[in-house]
Amino acid sequence: MKFAHILGASVLALAIAGPAMAQETKVSPDGDIIVTATRFETLASKTPIALTAVSGDALRTAGITNPTNLGDQVPSVMINRNNGLQITIRGVTSSDGTEKGDPSAAFMMDGVYIARQQAQETSFYDISRVEVLRGPQGTLYGRNTTAGAVNLITNRPTFDKVKGDVNVAYGNYNNTQAGGAINVPVTDNLAVRAAVNYDHRDSFLKAGANLSDLNLSPFKDVFSGRLSALLKFDHGELLVRGDYNQMKGISSNALPTSNFYSGYTTNTVMPVYTANGKSNAQLLTLNAPTADGLPQRVLADNLRRNNATYGVDVDFKYDFGAVTLNYLGSYREFKRHEGNYSYYGPASAVNVGGLAPNKFDGWYWQNSQELRLSTNGTGPFRAQAGVYYFKERADIQLAIYDRTNGATGLRYAPSDVGYVFAFPQHYVMSSSVAGFGQVTYSPNEKLHITAGGRYTKDEKARTGATVQCAYTIACNNTGDIVTPNIAKRSYEKATWKVGVDYNLNAATMLFGTISTGYKAGGFNDGCEAGTGTGCTLPASTLYYQPETLTAYEIGAKARLLDNKLRLNFSAFHYNYNNLQLTQVGPFCAGGTQCTQTTNAASAKVDGIEAEAAYNIVKNGKLDVQLSLLDARYGTFYPNAATYPTLNLANTRLDRSPTTTLTVGYTHTVPLANGGEIIAGVRSKYSSSYNMLALSIYSRFVQPSYTQTEVNVTYNSPNKVYYVQAYGKNLENNLLVTAVGAGVNGTLQVSDPLMYGVRAGFKF
Repeated sequence: MKFAHILGASVLALAIAGPAMAQETKVSPDGDIIVTATRFETLASKTPIALTAVSGDALRTAGITNPTNLGDQVPSVMINRNNGLQITIRGVTSSDGTEKGDPSAAFMMDGVYIARQQAQETSFYDISRVEVLRGPQGTLYGRNTTAGAVNLITNRPTFDKVKGDVNVAYGNYNNTQAGGAINVPVTDNLAVRAAVNYDHRDSFLKAGANLSDLNLSPFKDVFSGRLSALLKFDHGELLVRGDYNQMKGISSNALPTSNFYSGYTTNTVMPVYTANGKSNAQLLTLNAPTADGLPQRVLADNLRRNNATYGVDVDFKYDFGAVTLNYLGSYREFKRHEGNYSYYGPASAVNVGGLAPNKFDGWYWQNSQELRLSTNGTGPFRAQAGVYYFKERADIQLAIYDRTNGATGLRYAPSDVGYVFAFPQHYVMSSSVAGFGQVTYSPNEKLHITAGGRYTKDEKARTGATVQCAYTIACNNTGDIVTPNIAKRSYEKATWKVGVDYNLNAATMLFGTISTGYKAGGFNDGCEAGTGTGCTLPASTLYYQPETLTAYEIGAKARLLDNKLRLNFSAFHYNYNNLQLTQVGPFCAGGTQCTQTTNAASAKVDGIEAEAAYNIVKNGKLDVQLSLLDARYGTFYPNAATYPTLNLANTRLDRSPTTTLTVGYTHTVPLANGGEIIAGVRSKYSSSYNMLALSIYSRFVQPSYTQTEVNVTYNSPNKVYYVQAYGKNLENNLLVTAVGAGVNGTLQVSDPLMYGVRAGFKF
């Protein structure tokens, strides 16, 4: 796709819409960001939570245009692509991206929980700030916050004037971005804001010589828009937002595991990392046999993505004097239509190997409602209480075609039962109802004592099937195999939090908390023996239990040396029980591949995090982040019947490096014309981390690495316009972020070296 054509069309669309991308982050007079992590507005430095808030301006300066880049700015956080976003905070994560899976960290937009991981990687545009809360948030934010929460907060309409700006960018891999918003005060009490964004990038993957007809680009071609209206009235306000995101491109993002590892097809071994000495061109190359012309079929009808997510939310607030009523309601849909491929290993005497196309069609809707009362005033008690309702429905089917027959090593013919292997699940439901409350008592100006609780009742259900068919997914031929997937379960849990914080002085706060988190249990494929025809599983295999976490944390936040030095420190210990671990293996009927989730026994997590920002010289700022993490399983026998001596005790949890250190320096050079040049460099070191593949009981290791980024920005007088050059991952290191196993293993990698230019202006 030609850059000039894309850029011209994008700028024209922006000009017609009058676009803008201004950041409206609230800050105190001394530059402290105002956050809403406690559901009240507080200064980040006075919020007794392990919290990192990144303003919209800081996101732009750092080149953070989507959630996967956010982990570079926050201690103990990794956000990767793995069938949608996989968020890992302090070693706590979930890899189940299926319609029945739940994340361990909540991803929210303007306080609204976004359930599907595949709908979370939308572009960052017209953003006020992002708040990343580390540690369980079970009281105020509910279930699926065992690890923490990421809250993306967009800009609200304002009443001051008509204003806006335009931003464009271009980089390697044909990375093209253009976006903006316009703010219009219609009357004294009504304002509207519109924002649009376009984000395009080609694939990092390269088709090998024998797949020269396989087009993998563009990886993403995303158009997003948002419209919001704010109505002010006596004692209250009504904010209505609507957004639409169209996500196109080529969905393939997986490479053969053999590109990076060897020796991973035998149980209970540590695969060997073999990427050292290979070029990135070799590592990013997708190769597979082409004997039966499969790539032409993949190219013709499979790999295109045509997804859309959209919704509307209503944020209402009314001040009754003593208390304020807050209502947040939302309805969202996600339509997912995309193809991909399964990799069936290298060719051999008994295995043709190659690519088997997948086709996914799904529709999801979610409805969330929250009603909350919070106290006003400055008395010794500050409290809030509310009720919450959430429901998600899904209708999906995933079909895999043209597979390799494990018995013969040859591909199934269209007339063979098993040519189509599919998961039609036309009823999938998840609901949650909760009541919650939290109160803070302040016996004096320095001491604050907090206690809160939440009671949640969850229900999950599914009616569907796993099928092996000839010809088509209709499965209406003689000999076709249909295995029912029928399950229903409900769970209830009380979570709570107690905490204390103390202001040593106006610039230093100490805090300590004990908090709990909870994620509902669920079910695997199949149905319970005795409940219907074809149902064979014991309940202990079909269902898995909720996971829970109790966190103990102490910390300090300080501003020293006349606010030149800002420090955040926290130390924590987690008791983590019934971890939900998801694997892909031969768990479906007939030994076919599907996902299975089980509970590990327990885990312990201990860690220290420190952040420092120091204005070391005039116009020069030094940033340092340090994370020390010891996240390990307790006694854990993943398959005691077959491997009675295989105990994974003290094995590190996935994506939990023991040490990460990030150091950055930014220097501002004022110019005679009133403009300025800002130059920044930031480098991150991480020790190695594990990725456990339970299907073969192996641990894949990503070795230690460094990644460095630089940027240089020119801001004109009064910051009317800017021009920026940037480079990210200057070392060009490819990090393995998710891995499969066995002969048919695939893996995901992080972004390679990215560089480009950005520019924008205000009006």
